Amino acid sequence: MFYSLIHASILVLFGCKKLTMSRSVSHFMTTASLFLHALILILTIHRAISVTDAPKYCEPITANDADSVQFALNAEYLEAEFFLFAALGRGLDSTNPGYSKGGPPPIGGQKALLDDPVVAPIIEEFAYQEVGHIRAITGTFGGYPRPLLDISRENFARFFNKIAGYSLIPPFNPYANSINFLLATYFIPYLGLNGYVGTLPRLIDPNSRRLVAELMAIEGGQDAVVRTLLYKKANETVVPYKFTVAEFTNLISARRNFLGGCGNKDEGIILPNQKLGAENQTTSNVLSADANSLAYARTPAEILRNLYGSGSESKPGGFFPKGANGAIARRYLTGYDY
Repeated sequence: MFYSLIHASILVLFGCKKLTMSRSVSHFMTTASLFLHALILILTIHRAISVTDAPKYCEPITANDADSVQFALNAEYLEAEFFLFAALGRGLDSTNPGYSKGGPPPIGGQKALLDDPVVAPIIEEFAYQEVGHIRAITGTFGGYPRPLLDISRENFARFFNKIAGYSLIPPFNPYANSINFLLATYFIPYLGLNGYVGTLPRLIDPNSRRLVAELMAIEGGQDAVVRTLLYKKANETVVPYKFTVAEFTNLISARRNFLGGCGNKDEGIILPNQKLGAENQTTSNVLSADANSLAYARTPAEILRNLYGSGSESKPGGFFPKGANGAIARRYLTGYDY
């Protein structure tokens, strides 16, 4: 279709007449000018097509409090398993039997070589915090079986190949060292924060709003800690790759924006110029925020597009090979239109 439009645009601009070579300089300049206008029109049409084909569901959805808060349980399960395995070498079924509610064990979890003595206890703390979040949500609204999770190094390697634009050699391994693990972690809590920011205004019951505010505070804190630890090493190269820590965060943020499909809601830890920083004064970006230094919100659809790695809330994959659980996620999988 796109190439048909290119052909049609050229025909319109050139009056459907055959172009012939001319030795005349003026004729050459006229032809060049017409070609330039044709190219501009083609690009305009292409942009219009891209906007038309943008993902749906950029607006908040309508859902009851229970379904909205339960949706977040997917990310909490993911974070809990990822952090528990990294810190302890074992997951939720070992530390808190019953919390998974009979869901299948995660794929590929393993103990990380957290060689930085500052990072290791922080990740263990994060792990136990996520256990508490699961208990808080299920204790208030009930829950559902833990979905199948893929936290294998192979899955992360595929993700990092996507952000790099080619196959990294050796494949990226989040469990190899502290920096790799922090970069892998950079992808997850921030989405939880975005989700809670988007959910809170839609809730009705004061108790629901309070619970989400409390969860949001911890998710935001986790994200800030991870970004701060990475910022301290921003200009260091992530061996054996060619990217610095800051460059990797920029690539991950760009990937999240691309998969979410609803505009810019993400930036790396160092900005390209001060105009994008807080009050147009900084290039540091330890806390990712909008022009008013307010946190970005994402809808459930945007969250799923990222967690699935597919850019579609109805196409499972990535961290959730068989899809996320809960009423909202399952409705997307069955073609439900919010």
